[in-house]
Formats: sequence, C-alpha cells, structure tokens
Amino acid sequence: MPQGDRQRLFGTDGIRGVAGEFPLDVHTVGSFARSLVENLASELGRPPRIVIGRDTRESGPPIERALTDGAMAAGAAVESAGVITTPGIAYLTRVTPFDAGVVISASHNPYRDNGIKVFSPSGKKLDDEMERRIEAQLLSLRDRDPSALNQPGVSEARDERAQREVEYRDRYIDYLVQEVGRGLSLEGMRLAIDCANGAASQIAPDVFRRLGAQLHVVSAEPDGRNINEACGSLHLEGIQAEVVSRKLDLGIAFDGDADRALFIDLRGQVVDGDVTLLILADLFRERGWLAGDMVVATVMSNVGLEIALRERGLELVRAQVGDRYVLEELLKRGASLGGEQSGHIIFPQISLAGDGIITAIELLRAVCDSGRTLGQLARQMTRYPQVLVNVRVRTKPKLETLAGVKAEMDRLEGELEGRGRLLVRYSGTENLARVMIEGQDLASIKEQADHLARVIADAIGE
Repeated sequence: MPQGDRQRLFGTDGIRGVAGEFPLDVHTVGSFARSLVENLASELGRPPRIVIGRDTRESGPPIERALTDGAMAAGAAVESAGVITTPGIAYLTRVTPFDAGVVISASHNPYRDNGIKVFSPSGKKLDDEMERRIEAQLLSLRDRDPSALNQPGVSEARDERAQREVEYRDRYIDYLVQEVGRGLSLEGMRLAIDCANGAASQIAPDVFRRLGAQLHVVSAEPDGRNINEACGSLHLEGIQAEVVSRKLDLGIAFDGDADRALFIDLRGQVVDGDVTLLILADLFRERGWLAGDMVVATVMSNVGLEIALRERGLELVRAQVGDRYVLEELLKRGASLGGEQSGHIIFPQISLAGDGIITAIELLRAVCDSGRTLGQLARQMTRYPQVLVNVRVRTKPKLETLAGVKAEMDRLEGELEGRGRLLVRYSGTENLARVMIEGQDLASIKEQADHLARVIADAIGE
C-alpha cells in the first residue's frame, strides 16, 4: 500500500470507497478490523466487545463478514445488529456494554460505494489519533497471511449472533418512541416518509406509527442496489409529489443510513437543515433547552439563519463543514443544538450522533406545540440569494497576506455588514479559490463576487 493511500484512508466520515476495491477489499477490511481490535485492547487492557450494523447495500454482508472474522481473529467478541441506522449503532454502543460500534454504510452515496465508521461508547466517532495509528499499522497487517482471518467457529458464532438482530433493532425503536418521543402524540397527523430504500426502511415506519401518525411510506423496499436511487434526501421530487397529491401534512426524507432528514411542507416546499435549526431553536428556547442561547451551524449555512437568530437575541456559531466539526464546537461551547444544511442535526444532550429520526421527532414536536403548519414555521426565515465564483490559482497563500485582496475583502465585508456575508476559501482538492457572497440583491452580490474574483486572479491566478 503506497504511503499516499495510508494518508487518505480516513476521510472526515470514516473510510469510504467503492466496495471490493481498496480500502474496502476483503483483505484490507479484515486487516482494519484486526488493527482496530489491537488498538482498543491496548487501551482497555482486555479484548474489546464490538457491535456491527449495516445499511441495505448488497456489499454490506461480505464487508461485515470480513470485519467480524478479522476482529474475532484478533480476540474481540463481536455481535451483529444487522440492518440498522448509523445512529442506531451509536445508541447501542452507548447503552450496552460494547467498547465500539462499527457501521457499514456510505450514507447518501450510490449502492456501489460503501464505508466503515466507528463509534465509541460516548457516541463520538473514532478519534484522529487512533485513525493515524491504524493507518500506520495497515501496511504490515495487509502482509499477513489472509488465511489467518479464517478462525474455527467464526461462522457458527455469527449465526448465533444473527438471532439477536431483531432484539437490538427493537430496543432502538423503543428508545425513539418511549424516550425521545415521550409526550408527543401524532394522532390525526398524515405524513409521508421516504426511507431511501436504506437502513430506516423498517425502523422509521414503526416509530411514527407507534407515535400515532397516519403514514404513507415510499422507498422502503431495499433490494441491495436501490438505496438512494432517485429517492431519499438527495432526490426529493418523489416525496414532494406524494405530499401535494395526497394532501398530507408534511413529508420526511431520510438518506441511506438515516443520520439526516429533510422535510416537505404541505405545499411541496423543501425545509432544509438551516430552516430546521431555526424552528428547533424556537422550540428549545421556549422549553428552556437552548443552552447558551446559541446554535452551531457551518460556514455554508445561509446568512438568513444568522439574521433570524440575531433578531431573536440568539447567536449563530459557525464551524467547518462536516458533522464532526459541528459536534466539536457544540461540546466546546456546551451548546445543545447544531447541524448542517443537509439536515444532519445534532442534539448532544440526547445523542452525540446525528439522527434523522430524532430530528424528525423534534421537528414534529415543534409543529404540534405551535399549532401551526410546517410551512408557516418555515416562512419565519428568509433565505438570502447566494453567488459562488471559483478562481483557478497557482498558489494558496493566506489571503490576508495579499494586500489588494485583503483590502477588497474588508471593503465588501463593510458593505455587507448586517445584511449579507462574504466567505472566501481555498478548495481542499483543487487549485481553486472559492468566493461566496450572500446578500439581499442577487445582481449586486454577483457584481461584488465577480469583482473580488478578478482581484484574486490578478494576485495569484494561473
């Protein structure tokens, strides 16, 4: 394995790639499991206990077998939760005596992709230090004899563990209904839910029926290949049509592993993560749950959210893009609500993992408490126009070291203060500077963005 591959093994959300290819070939997956177990055992002073869950991709079972065999060969006790959502594994890891929870999922990606992410009992994902240790060890582990993964009795043990899958899934459903949904009645509410043919396909309908809703369920018949295919939170056209044609109260769309949710109001309008955060901020403040009078979002959240929160006397704290960065900021500041435009919302006092079903429960609570429709609540936020201009650059110096660029940025920020927002950043993968401006007038911000792009191009453009 080349050094560069080791460097790129972990992304911001675990390991992800094309199933069957490095790093998701059987040998590397088995080696990863051995390394994970050895690192956990070194920290714990004993063999770890691990629970594994997966979404509905056809590559999930063989990857799970490779993980199980590799982990057991290294001495771990392993149990399977079968098909379950990513936050479902985070929950089980937190409330049962497991030392780690492993999820096999590529979230919203097509079925050919897959991924591996690991949760600690706290609900946090694998920390950077352990990721680096595993990356450093994988080269030597991959050189071991693959037959070492085939330990006697592994298949039999796996069959016995499979009997517990329903029990684990039911425990998670009970938690969502009885604890998270306590006091919420959806009697008389007519909902559409789109399960993306993914991990929520059995779980979400059970949860919302038990809470009393009348359901119209779509995309809940996974076949191993149709996960996220023209459905779910990335493809909202289908559920929009269902809500409008059936005159339903609202729609909920999950992604493949159900760690995020987007919503549709009765007119078919999309309610994204920014609007969801505003609605939930009102609910949390009213109930005394909004710690520090702040909400954590990312640098990509619309300035309309920031302005709406400011009008309420609330602060918007911006983190880097990525749920792990949102969580870091939430924990650092002791905040209780954060998330991304994508619908990945985190309630750290409930769970450190984003959970689309929990997000939906809390949003429905806000709708029921207010006595208003989702659309009426959503119209409290004005979304500002946004312009994004890319500039190809030959180098990536700190922007504040470029006198002309800094002067123009300072001028624009003065013009936009209180009424818009400027964000300039380099691409992490290309030789590009990205200029993003949000403001009240589309023509004005386009002219501003184009001018700043020319200034950057004059200074460092190719």
